[in-house]
Amino acid sequence: MHSDIQITEYGPMPSTFRSAKLSELCIDKIGIQTGPFGSQLHKEDYVEVGTPIITVEHLGDNRITSQNLPFVSDEDRDRLAKYRLEKGDIVFSRVGSVDRRALVRAEEHGWLFSGRCLRVRTDTTKIDPIYLSYFFGLESFKKYIRGIAVGATMPSINTKILSDVPIYYPEDLDAQRKIGEFFYTVDEKIQLNTQTNQTLEQIAQAIFKSWFVDFDPVRAKMAVLENGGTPEAALLAAMRTISAKDDASLEQMRREDPEAYARLEQTAVLFPSAMEENELGEIPEGWVWTPFGELLERTIGGDWGKEEPGSKHTQKVKILRGTDLPNVSMGNDGSVPTRYVEEKKLKTRKLQDSDIVIEVSGGSQKQPTGRSLYITDQILDRLDGVVEPASFCRMFRPKNKEIGLLLSIHLTYIYNEGKTWLYQNQSTGISNFQTKVFLENEYVVFPCDEFVQQFFVSIRPIIDKVTQSENKSLARIRDMLLPKLLSGDIPVGSMEKAL
Repeated sequence: MHSDIQITEYGPMPSTFRSAKLSELCIDKIGIQTGPFGSQLHKEDYVEVGTPIITVEHLGDNRITSQNLPFVSDEDRDRLAKYRLEKGDIVFSRVGSVDRRALVRAEEHGWLFSGRCLRVRTDTTKIDPIYLSYFFGLESFKKYIRGIAVGATMPSINTKILSDVPIYYPEDLDAQRKIGEFFYTVDEKIQLNTQTNQTLEQIAQAIFKSWFVDFDPVRAKMAVLENGGTPEAALLAAMRTISAKDDASLEQMRREDPEAYARLEQTAVLFPSAMEENELGEIPEGWVWTPFGELLERTIGGDWGKEEPGSKHTQKVKILRGTDLPNVSMGNDGSVPTRYVEEKKLKTRKLQDSDIVIEVSGGSQKQPTGRSLYITDQILDRLDGVVEPASFCRMFRPKNKEIGLLLSIHLTYIYNEGKTWLYQNQSTGISNFQTKVFLENEYVVFPCDEFVQQFFVSIRPIIDKVTQSENKSLARIRDMLLPKLLSGDIPVGSMEKAL
């Protein structure tokens, strides 16, 4: 450890670091500000197109997420100009998970923030905002801010509490910038991986839609046969549809990669050559409509446990909340909370490969309940192995892994199509997913077992590429180096070598 240190609220810091209250490092009067009160902005004021306004749900791992953003009109944007965000601002959650924060980047410049948030705007002649955003990411700082929050059931912070928190920083602004830029670069790499993961998930969804919704390979076979073509020509048409290749490309594949060609042909063979009509709609011949619930082994509600271990709550776990599901799907696990639960509850709720976690309570005016996550061994490993759904979520355990993947992508598809609105009701301002109604009334197009296996073989490698993301390793490096840099264990100038 650095030979000349000071002991602070957050652990050891170099004695050369200056300290100040946060308010002393911010712009006067507007440096720390609460978002608009309810009387200034209501959900009824949201519009389809306009200026985004971020809420607590949009605070990711030091990054603002843009899923399901509400918007306000130009008139409301101008009326609420004092709540405008600028590049370099830092937004905190004012209620609930008060240690959540996000740095405002150039793409969010001009957006607004809601009343459940606090905005920090620094005096950049005193402290670098990027450095400060990562200082806020110290686990010791997060623990400190949770400890000084008020309220037991719903912790909260306010401008006074945040203004008085102590900040430690190198006096040299260039040293601050170097620390901030280093971690910012790591996070940009994580974001690039996230975008790649999104593309892979879109590919999986596109294949599902083509095979199980539009039945493109079946219709390709039918079109050839209806025009007097041979079964061999129909098979080739299905292969073209599945692979998006023309005849010349398929012939090249047959010569250069006969194994891949054989797998493609095997998949095409499994598609029927005709459709049949029944009371639920037209589907491929021999396939059946099956209630979602009949494809599950069991389902159970989640748990929340305690923040600290106790006489009963002895098992340390990661708890997946509805708000965590899209982030974890993309390889970003930083906001998943650690809790302590009872052993007997863990036995029935511990997640395993191919389980599905679904959000059953929450949502918003523009976002239905029903977000879900397909669990893989890679996700469990990233979250240290022991994981449970939160109390506002539910576990679906499929009859086997192959069925689990099909059900998971079906769930994602109907959520993206807005169909989960049909399965929710609302009471006391909270939207609830009607699980029993869903399991009995949501029908899945189900082919033969051999086809389900082939779908699994085709799609699971794509999902594994997503969940094997290097984001966990990058985040671990970032989180390991941050306290070491700030404690003086690693000199600022040797950060690159530390990687």
